Amino acid sequence: MSDASDVWLVVGLGNPGPAYAGHRHNIGYMVTDELARRMGSPPGKASWRAHKTGRADVVEGRLSLGGPRVVLARGRGWMNESGGPVKALATFYKVDPDHVIAIHDELDIAFGTLRIKLGGGDNGHNGLKSMRSSLGTGDFYRVRAGIGRPPGRQDVADFVLSNYSAAERKELPFQVSDAADAVESLITDGLEKTQQRFNS
Repeated sequence: MSDASDVWLVVGLGNPGPAYAGHRHNIGYMVTDELARRMGSPPGKASWRAHKTGRADVVEGRLSLGGPRVVLARGRGWMNESGGPVKALATFYKVDPDHVIAIHDELDIAFGTLRIKLGGGDNGHNGLKSMRSSLGTGDFYRVRAGIGRPPGRQDVADFVLSNYSAAERKELPFQVSDAADAVESLITDGLEKTQQRFNS
């Protein structure tokens, strides 16, 4: 599908800083950490470097031998300001929206499951809304990691900005690994094959 001259921009949506690291809203960061590890970067903060645009941290490399170049990115600002850094990176690397993949949490999908799609609405997700606004289109890929709805009457904002439950934390590494696999599959095998594999 892709030749080695292509560049893919893979964006993990989340909020910066240790206080937010374990939150449901930060699954995009967790998945990009896993992808960075697969590209041979040391785990944790050591793998990420400030990009010269000054608005994001990035890891560059290839996910497979001879595969396309991949730029993993996460903004240095808040989730609802994700669009600016993504636009700056897309411009810098000359990446069109059809080579942008956003990894994000999704309330309307059960925890532990994934849905992969191209385009669509924002479903109230401020990170996606900001990306759509800055890129001028919603036609980028989304790896949607389910977090489920809050229990009882818990406020949605409080729920997404809270840590996973103890039971969920045991399963979380599997979801993170699957989401990283889905990103690799999108890049190498395309949307249809990736959906067949992960949208079960």
